[in-house]
Amino acid sequence: MKEYDYIVIGGGSGGIASANRAGMHGAKVLLIEGNKIGGTCVNVGCVPKKVMWQASSMLEMIERDAPSYGVQAEVGKFDFKELVARREKYIDFLHGAYYRGLDSNNVERIEGYATFVSDHVIAVNGEKYRAANILIATGGRPSQMKIPGGEFAIDSNGFFELTEQPKDIVVLGAGYIAAELSGVLQGMGTQVHWAFRHSRPLRTFDTMLADNLVDIYRENGMKLYDHHRAKEIKQTEDGRYTVHFENGNTLSGEYVLFAGGRIPNTDKLGLENTSVTLNEKGFVIVDKFQNTTSEGVYAVGDVIGKIDLTPVAIAAGRRLSERVFNGKSEEFLDYENVPTVIFTHPTMATIGLSEAAAIERHGKNQIKIYHSRFTPMYFALGEYRQKCDMKLVCLGEEEKIIGLHAIGVGVDEMLQGFAVAIKMGATKKDFDDTVAIHPTGSEEFVTMR
Repeated sequence: MKEYDYIVIGGGSGGIASANRAGMHGAKVLLIEGNKIGGTCVNVGCVPKKVMWQASSMLEMIERDAPSYGVQAEVGKFDFKELVARREKYIDFLHGAYYRGLDSNNVERIEGYATFVSDHVIAVNGEKYRAANILIATGGRPSQMKIPGGEFAIDSNGFFELTEQPKDIVVLGAGYIAAELSGVLQGMGTQVHWAFRHSRPLRTFDTMLADNLVDIYRENGMKLYDHHRAKEIKQTEDGRYTVHFENGNTLSGEYVLFAGGRIPNTDKLGLENTSVTLNEKGFVIVDKFQNTTSEGVYAVGDVIGKIDLTPVAIAAGRRLSERVFNGKSEEFLDYENVPTVIFTHPTMATIGLSEAAAIERHGKNQIKIYHSRFTPMYFALGEYRQKCDMKLVCLGEEEKIIGLHAIGVGVDEMLQGFAVAIKMGATKKDFDDTVAIHPTGSEEFVTMR
């Protein structure tokens, strides 16, 4: 049986990052991946999503915004199929970059699916391998609709398999995946019907963000339907699909996209042969050091169900390898104040507590809110004047900033620097003492009164 210092199960963002860092420190590392290298993010997640978002944003700029600057432009042809082909070519390039990185750190690779034989022995392609340290970084996959006709709906993976642009589509779900893909398609000219079960989407985010997004999407022609819970999907004779809702309404489209969350890839790992414990939803239980309940077995990324973001998995994986293979015994990832961007149209940026969560945790008397709503200069010359909304959530007499939220053009690129400040404990006075950069949207964060 071949032995290693470190076996990493899963070649996604977290697994690759941890494997490379361990290899840099001289560990003998084996990486196992049964699908495409790079995992969800590179293949069916943030990378292709951002490509599609950028294409959609370009179309909006040309068709909606350029005339206000005296640019009389028009889209002669938008070739969805060519966009997809170029996107996939770029992803192939990234695959090569990942392989070169792993090779440079002497990380061995096996293509196949691993199962645990015992806590420190795994089997792949009929062979067994042992390591004192094993990382579970198998990620997650889209959940499926459990209603009659649910098999007719495509998921986010299916969205990235499309080579023809839908003329119209019904999107089901209230999370960020539904919000992003709805915006991408609407911006490309697809008529989107977005339905969700409660009064608003993105309910775990600050209400300011969701309320603004709903208004903007409706202004831009998207059809949104609240309090719509799907009960059945039927295919019609012309090959279209009709969604029947519990409230009696129906919606039809060329496709139905279900974006109802993700589930962990733990069911086929043979974890019943180990002492690794899962929670009731199938996620691996870990402590702050990414330790599972089996000594020497760790887990990072979407498989632990904390924060399903690529940079989080990368950061956790690297810190884990620093701790295990570089003697940094107290190294771990702090999951508080993680900056997040949602690539809607326009983008959203958020870090820390929402206003409601801050009041619930600290009490209304301890919280002070600062807010700014304005028209970005980008829209100053035209009839279409999309607003930008920004909010600071501050705590106590010191007014420590414990939440920052924004929706508007360019807020995605603003957030990183403000996130550093908030992670360091910045107060409202620290923001006030910083000279504004004019004219920009980001200056609003340091001039709020």
